[in-house]
Amino acid sequence: MSQTVLHTVLLIEDNEQNRYLATFLLEQRGHRVVPAVDGPSGIALAQSLRPDIILLDIQLPTMDGHAVARALRAIESLRKIPIIAVTSYALVGDRAKCLAAGCTGYIEKPIDPETFVTEIEAAARAAGEGDAA
Repeated sequence: MSQTVLHTVLLIEDNEQNRYLATFLLEQRGHRVVPAVDGPSGIALAQSLRPDIILLDIQLPTMDGHAVARALRAIESLRKIPIIAVTSYALVGDRAKCLAAGCTGYIEKPIDPETFVTEIEAAARAAGEGDAA
């Protein structure tokens, strides 16, 4: 029996262990996860896939997450897709910097496996409600 997919999630994350954990948690709740290991491949996948949600690590090789978020927001067809920063950058100002770059949500690493998916779903709902306004 096939399970109904709730959301297609593009996960832009270079760390294999972080990708594995996030994918496992999201798939357990019925989401489909498509991974990208860096910014350029994440941007290309976002354009072809048109995911429901983008999870974006900020500390990426070659192109940091802030640059990726700005690039995604510059593409008309992707502007309304929620982008949630999932990052170890947790100093004062880091959340604001992520939001200014175009992210609609922010989750600090290390993630809490008990609340991670609920936080993602809530951020996606909040972003969707903002679009309806």
